[in-house]
Amino acid sequence: MNIVVINPNSSETMTTDIRNAAERYAAGRFQVTVLPTPGAPEFIDTFEDRALAAPGMSAIVREYGDKADAFIVACHCDPNLQLLRELSSKPVLGIGEASFYLAAMLGDSFSVISTGVYSNPNKVNLIRSYHMEQHFVSIRNPEGEGGELERYIRAGRRCMEEDGAEVIILGCAGLCQLAEDMTQVLGVPVLDGVVCALSIAEGMVHAGLKTSKFRYYSAGK
Repeated sequence: MNIVVINPNSSETMTTDIRNAAERYAAGRFQVTVLPTPGAPEFIDTFEDRALAAPGMSAIVREYGDKADAFIVACHCDPNLQLLRELSSKPVLGIGEASFYLAAMLGDSFSVISTGVYSNPNKVNLIRSYHMEQHFVSIRNPEGEGGELERYIRAGRRCMEEDGAEVIILGCAGLCQLAEDMTQVLGVPVLDGVVCALSIAEGMVHAGLKTSKFRYYSAGK
C-alpha cells in the first residue's frame, strides 16, 4: 500500500514535519510518499493561495494515479479536495474533514486550535460545510509568552475549562509534532489531522473502497 500525502504548500520544512508524522504512524505497515506542491505558495492562507496550489496538486494526483492507493491533502482547510476527488477514483481525504469526524467519535464536543486569527473564519465555515456544528464548541489561538508547546497547551486548557471541549484538534498540518505531548499533559485526545486522515485512508484501502463516480465526482462523464 502506498498513500500519497500532498502538502498543498511549497514549504520543505512543513513537508518534512508532515513526512515524519506520517512515517511514524505508518511504522512500516505501508509506504507513505509525502510531497510539497510545485508552484504553490509557501503557506496556504487565502483563497488565492488555494487557487495557485490547484495546478500543482492536480499534477501530483495525475502523476501518481497508478502508483498510489489513496491521497491525503495535508492542509487543515482541505484546499481543492473536491477537485482531487474528481480527478481520481482512489480515496482522497482532507485532514480537516478527517479530524472533525474522528473528534465527534471520540467525544461529544471539540475545539480547534488554529495558528492565527486570520484563518479562524475559514475553519468555522469548513466545519459548517461538513455539518459538524453540533459538536464544535470553539476555536482558539495560542496566546501568551513561552515556547510553542507551552502556548498550545495553555490554549487547550482554555478550550476544556472555559468552552467544555472534550477533544482538541490541531488546526494545521505543521503542528503534528505537538499532538502526543499535548495529549499526555491535557488528558484528552489531541488530534493531528495527518494521522487522522492516514488512519481512515488505511482502512479504506484495506476495505477496497473507492470514490463514487456516479454523479458528484464524475467530471460530467
